[in-house]
Amino acid sequence: KAEKIRIIRIGTGGKTGVYYPIGKIIAQGLTMGDAEAVNSTTGENGVPGYVGVAQNSAGSIENALKVANGEVEAGLVQADVALSAFRGEGVFKGNDKVHRLRAVASLYPEKFQIVVRNDAKIHSINDLRGKRISVDEIGSGTLAAMRIVLSAHNMTDKDLLPVYLKPVFTHDKIVSGELQGFVAMAGTPMNAVKQLSDIGVSLVPVSPEAAELIAKQYTYLTPGKIPSGIYENVPETPTIQVHAILVVDESMDEELVYQMTAALWSQRTLSMLETGHPQGKFITKETALTGISIPLHPGAKKYYREHPDHFNGSVQ
Repeated sequence: KAEKIRIIRIGTGGKTGVYYPIGKIIAQGLTMGDAEAVNSTTGENGVPGYVGVAQNSAGSIENALKVANGEVEAGLVQADVALSAFRGEGVFKGNDKVHRLRAVASLYPEKFQIVVRNDAKIHSINDLRGKRISVDEIGSGTLAAMRIVLSAHNMTDKDLLPVYLKPVFTHDKIVSGELQGFVAMAGTPMNAVKQLSDIGVSLVPVSPEAAELIAKQYTYLTPGKIPSGIYENVPETPTIQVHAILVVDESMDEELVYQMTAALWSQRTLSMLETGHPQGKFITKETALTGISIPLHPGAKKYYREHPDHFNGSVQ
């Protein structure tokens, strides 16, 4: 008889960010292919009997909570947010479930981007004082990172005129001048930035000195840079970065996570990632274990241990 099709829901992010398109491609990679020969070792044909579905969300914190609550099977989460969840810190304090989060893979480095109108005369973090800036939704990893960056400059979001919107809801307000900028922790390039090239936007740097100080206190926020040419007329900009990781709950079946890991790193999924989104080419076997801040799920660990030649880094 026909096998019952089950769903792997993946929590992603807003539709103009990078989590959503990347999550959609990963969902496609996990979805069982048409061919009858399903090889669960190579994952070339997805996960037998499963369909992957990307769900948009408020981002990392919401995804961590939804995985812990069983509302989604997997989620894309910033490494720093995953660590806070695992330790039960900050917004996760008192939540007994989130410490069960486990990693499947590291995906790509997300860059902290402070995007401002050129005519707003904002050239440094201090220039953000008194400006109307969207700092992303309450509960997003972006807002968590923004508060850390502001704190390194002896500021809080109350020193701005903060608005708490996802980038997808900021476009018209920035075009009209109602907002002077927005913040995102995301892969590059972001559509939300590219769509503003007509009015002229720039990126506010996080100086290498500030980035080093932040990295000392928050080990998963590391100095990085956004190369020139990623956005039209925007020079190379120093910033901080954090890896996006794919997470599941500890209770998820070991064999299922093994097959998910195999499907993620199959040639089929990697090809779709490389051609499907500019950030996709940064998702590689070489960096599959880079910047992971929480323990691996036993199913993922088993897969990496069985394929040591393909992956750099130690499997804890």
